Amino acid sequence: MDSRPRALVTAPVRGPGLELLHELADLVIDPWIDQQPIRIYNSEQLAERVKAEGATLLIVEADSCKGAVFEQPLLAVASTRGDPTNVDVAAATAAGVPVLRAPARNADAVAELAVALLLAVNRGVVRADADVRAGETYRDGTIPYQRFRAWQLAGRTAGIVGLGAVGRALAWRLEGLGMHVVSSDPYAPDATHSLDQLLEISDVVSMHAPVTPETEAMIGAEQFAAMRDGVIFVNTARAQLHDTDALVAALASGKVGGAGLDHFVGENIATDHPLTTFPNVVLAPHIGGATYNTEANGTQTIADDLVRLRAGVTPRHIVNPEVLNHASSSAPASGR
Repeated sequence: MDSRPRALVTAPVRGPGLELLHELADLVIDPWIDQQPIRIYNSEQLAERVKAEGATLLIVEADSCKGAVFEQPLLAVASTRGDPTNVDVAAATAAGVPVLRAPARNADAVAELAVALLLAVNRGVVRADADVRAGETYRDGTIPYQRFRAWQLAGRTAGIVGLGAVGRALAWRLEGLGMHVVSSDPYAPDATHSLDQLLEISDVVSMHAPVTPETEAMIGAEQFAAMRDGVIFVNTARAQLHDTDALVAALASGKVGGAGLDHFVGENIATDHPLTTFPNVVLAPHIGGATYNTEANGTQTIADDLVRLRAGVTPRHIVNPEVLNHASSSAPASGR
C-alpha cells in the first residue's frame, strides 16, 4: 500500500474512524443502508462497481464479495461485520487479498437490547402500552396492578449461554440489575457452569453463542424441559440456536414463562405464526446491532487495521494473515 489508494465504501461509516479513513484513502462512500429500496450488490455487481470507481480498497457490510470481485486489483477487503460471512475468504486468500473484520462492534448494542427484551417480557411493558393506547387501563374490571405483577429481576439468576463479546457485555449489565449471573461456554475458561447445570438453576436463559454445527438447535424440547418453571428465554443471537417448535410448546404449557426474540430463520416470521399469539412473548426484527455506535465502532476497527496494513504491521483483526506472509516471502530483497 505504497501509493494513496481509492476506497469504495458500501458499509455505513461514521465517527473518528471515518476521519482516519479520509486520511488513508480517497473515499467513495455509498452505504447500502441509505438506499430505498434496499440495495445489496451481488458479487458481479460489486465487481463492476469496484472497476468503475477504480477502487483498490473495498469496505463492505452486506454486499457479496466473491468470484469476480477478486479479479479486481484489490489491496484489501474489509467487512465491518464481526464474522465476515459476506466474503469468500478462500477466494480472497487465493488472490492474495487480506480480509479484515470488526469483531465486537455491536456487543454493547446487542447486550442493551437483550436487557430491553428481558425487562419488557418480565414486566409486560408491551401489553401495558397496548392497554393504555386502547383505553383499557381497567380491562375487564381489573386494575393494572392486578394484571402486571411480576417478580423483580434483582436477586434472580441469569444464565448466559455463550461467553463471547456480547455475553460478557450482558453479564455486567445484569449484575448491575442485582442479578446473579452464571455462564456456559466450552471455549471460555472462565465460564462458570455446564449447559445442563445452567439450565437447572437459571430464572433467565439468554442465548449468545455463534451458530455452528455444534450449537444449531442446542436448545430443544429436552433443554426446555430441564429449565426452571416460568423461566424467561431470551435470544438476541440467532434463531437457529433453538428449536422454535419446542419453544412454542414450552410457552403453551407454561414451562417457559415468557420469551424475547430478536431473530427468526429467514429474517422474518409469518404474522400467523404461533409465537405471535402469546402475550408474554416480545418479538423484535433483528435490530440488536442497529445503533450508530455499532457503525462507529466498526469504522474505527477497520480504519485502525488499515493503518497497520499500510505500515507493514499485521492487522489485529485479519482473517487470513497467511497472505501477508506470502507477500513478504515473495517480495524482492531490499539490498541493504
